[in-house]
Amino acid sequence: MEYTFTLKYQLSETVSDTDELVEKLAQAGCDDALIGLGIPGRIALEFIRESDSAQQAIYSAMQQISAVLADAVLFEVSPDYVGLTDVADLIGVSRQNMRKLMLAHHLTFPAPVHEGSTAFWHLADVLSWLEGRGSYRLPAGVQEAALVALSINLLNQKRRYRQE
Repeated sequence: MEYTFTLKYQLSETVSDTDELVEKLAQAGCDDALIGLGIPGRIALEFIRESDSAQQAIYSAMQQISAVLADAVLFEVSPDYVGLTDVADLIGVSRQNMRKLMLAHHLTFPAPVHEGSTAFWHLADVLSWLEGRGSYRLPAGVQEAALVALSINLLNQKRRYRQE
């Protein structure tokens, strides 16, 4: 199955030649990734990877990146944090429809991870809730990738708090 996911890293201060970095990542097996270097000191790799499972796809990419960027710190795996618009786009409804759904089922709809001017949810939670309703078609592999991303992000947060 084909899985789409993004890995975001904070680079170490020793990384200077980004062209060389992109070449090394491709040689390490990340030639199935679109690489973004738009924010200084960070790198994002968006993969479309064929694999037997989302976990295998994501962890193999992490190992390949680690071989090149041993000092880089993984700070986010996607798909995980989403707004209503993101979910609406995934399942093929309007944002307004998604908002109505959330408001109409406020007792059972998953609680947001962050609520403010913009609210964010864990995609895995919302997809699980939608699957339980049975009337929405979920894209293949997205829910599996969202569960793996959620677990990695939660483990990273736990490690960060233990270090402080």
